[in-house]
Amino acid sequence: MKAGKLALFFVAGGLFGTGLAVSGMTDPARVLGFLDVFGVWDPALLFVMAGAVGVYGLGRLILRRIKNRGLNLPSVGSSPIDRRLVTGSAIFGVGWGLGGFCPRPALANLGVLRVEALLFVPAMEIGMLMAQRFFGADR
Repeated sequence: MKAGKLALFFVAGGLFGTGLAVSGMTDPARVLGFLDVFGVWDPALLFVMAGAVGVYGLGRLILRRIKNRGLNLPSVGSSPIDRRLVTGSAIFGVGWGLGGFCPRPALANLGVLRVEALLFVPAMEIGMLMAQRFFGADR
């Protein structure tokens, strides 16, 4: 991999992690507060998601405009919604709702040695390894 591309990946990951930390989305209580729609609902995650969708939409518009300039961009074709996708999404959602973590914030919390992350990340890794081994998730 070229050094420039690798540097771009580190910058993008750093920006993403910084955004998570600044918005407070590394705190599982914020995520669980968002999921508690019948209790004390915390809409902060909704605003973070809206910001992410806005940035993504802007990026898609920019890429669409420069598409015909000889760039080798990945295909934007969609994959079908099938049983495996729905099942995996449901498992992810249940894990997210129970733990209050999704993968990136869990790794961010692992960096500060938060006890919940010390338990969640190895369980997540085991689940990912099982998905690769038994369901061919890496294909």
